[in-house]
Amino acid sequence: MDFSSLEIFCAVATQQSVTRAARHLARAQSNVTTRVKQLEEELKVQLFSRGGKRMTLTPNGHRLLEYAQRMLSLAEQARQAMNPDPPMGRLRIGAMESTAAARLPTLLSAYHSRWPQVELEISIGTSRSLVEDVESNRVDCAFAADAGLQFCAELGARFAERGLTATRAYTEDLLLVLPPNHPPANGPQDLKITTLAAFPLGCTYRSVLEHWLGAKDGEGDHDWTMMEQASYHTMLACVAAGSCFALCPKSILDLQRAPMDVRTQELATIDTYLVTRATYSSSAYEELLRSVQTGRHFV
Repeated sequence: MDFSSLEIFCAVATQQSVTRAARHLARAQSNVTTRVKQLEEELKVQLFSRGGKRMTLTPNGHRLLEYAQRMLSLAEQARQAMNPDPPMGRLRIGAMESTAAARLPTLLSAYHSRWPQVELEISIGTSRSLVEDVESNRVDCAFAADAGLQFCAELGARFAERGLTATRAYTEDLLLVLPPNHPPANGPQDLKITTLAAFPLGCTYRSVLEHWLGAKDGEGDHDWTMMEQASYHTMLACVAAGSCFALCPKSILDLQRAPMDVRTQELATIDTYLVTRATYSSSAYEELLRSVQTGRHFV
């Protein structure tokens, strides 16, 4: 069991397809298939359930994936430690959709121009899932929001308890977004619509709005319904159509080429942090952290 086999295994597990994994790794599809079979024979377990063209992990596959990701991450750190200047290798970054859309392009464009040898991988998730991805070594670092609800006021201590460190990256203004003909809403009692559009559970912004509405993570009695969406574009379209209300970062609305025909009002201001494992270190990450701390690349 070598690092090359583990890298191929992780690619198939992530892509859920030999074809996509081969394309991602720039390898022949037959080579990827052979290496996966050899790994299964070596470990004497089945790692994937093969249903049509889709490859899904078995329980043994999930167990191996956790170890494989840790081993590959440590190997990458070792390579970078031996060659600390200039930064190179791979840096896996997790981000909320709003961060990826409105904040990262300027930051990562400047980063890539300065350190082109670093391979950047971006994955999207909710704040909760991103922190879990950092803990589980699925990403090296992540931009996650803190609402004072999930992480509490003693932010540094709470992250330290989980073996993590957090650096403030930027502050986000959150706007309550209502249909254009909706009157101002000073509180939940002023809402004329009972449907809320939001991301799935684990989204900090959703928690902020639910807290304003008097509930947390969908718990408790309430007279509104949840319509989960996968993107801000869909949410804003639904709000403009008059079918729901939502909470949206101001930075996302600022990206719109034409002003949205919606009513907005400030609801909260919260911080977003760059989170990583306390034991993680690489020159590629240190340069990203330095750019975040200066703040000059965030709009």
